[in-house]
Amino acid sequence: MSDITHPLARARGHGSARSGVRHWVAQRFSAVLLLLLLPWLVYALFSVAGADHAAAARFAARPWNAALLLLSLLTLLYHAVLGMQVVIEDYVHSRALELALHFIVRAGAVFAAALGVIHVAKLVLGA
Repeated sequence: MSDITHPLARARGHGSARSGVRHWVAQRFSAVLLLLLLPWLVYALFSVAGADHAAAARFAARPWNAALLLLSLLTLLYHAVLGMQVVIEDYVHSRALELALHFIVRAGAVFAAALGVIHVAKLVLGA
């Protein structure tokens, strides 16, 4: 018996993994959240412009400012990882290189997130 399978059915991934919609929604949600955080980010930048380090640290150490700073950082990193994932999947055609780049992007984002959380915690705790 011959195999009468359409070439698209034999494509890599064998059809929809149903993750595209989730990725699209996550990217749009993070973009909207960044847009909502933008007025605070502008306010924060103008508030610390020209200030010395101690005044900027006091501003960032206030609970609401620290929370919004962390939310902005983590949302920005998440949005960047989602965007880089699309770029890598669209333009990198070597599976090994694709996996390596995904790992590097995610590891870099986790490292940056950890670094940001530690530094904001140091500001809040006065260390």
